[in-house]
Amino acid sequence: MNIETRAHYCDFALNRLQSVIMHSLCMMAALINRRKRQQKTLALIQARRITTQQKLLHLLERAGIPATQSSVSRDLDELGIIKHRGFYTLPRATNGASARGLLSLVPAGDYMLVARCEPGLASSVAVEIDRARFSEIAGTVAGEDTIFVALSKPNLQRATTRKIWELFG
Repeated sequence: MNIETRAHYCDFALNRLQSVIMHSLCMMAALINRRKRQQKTLALIQARRITTQQKLLHLLERAGIPATQSSVSRDLDELGIIKHRGFYTLPRATNGASARGLLSLVPAGDYMLVARCEPGLASSVAVEIDRARFSEIAGTVAGEDTIFVALSKPNLQRATTRKIWELFG
């Protein structure tokens, strides 16, 4: 192989490497933007009475968070946000769940759920979640009134949230 051929292969390999790196950086930026958008969405829904996705989209844009109607729709679905009496809200505990200590579940990143519990009951709630042996859950860490639920794979929050609510329902 002559020097021109080697140089051509090196250029090709370098260009391919640059392309892979750029793609990876773009994917990381998209994940960071999605996480920021979802965190802001949760904060807005907890702080305001939002009736439409269009209103939520407007509030996100005013906060400097880029979004589209389809990304807002996907976020609401992934976060498990529901519409109750015309307003978006986080799912609330059923009487059975709150009687046993579980008050709320919210996503935190791609691999985590945060469960809020009645004071002093987080440990017993975590034990019950662990005993259910859901394949999506890697484990739990309980404090006084909060549980971190670690997921085995990314983006399992919605399915796992549904299973936990069913367990406590």
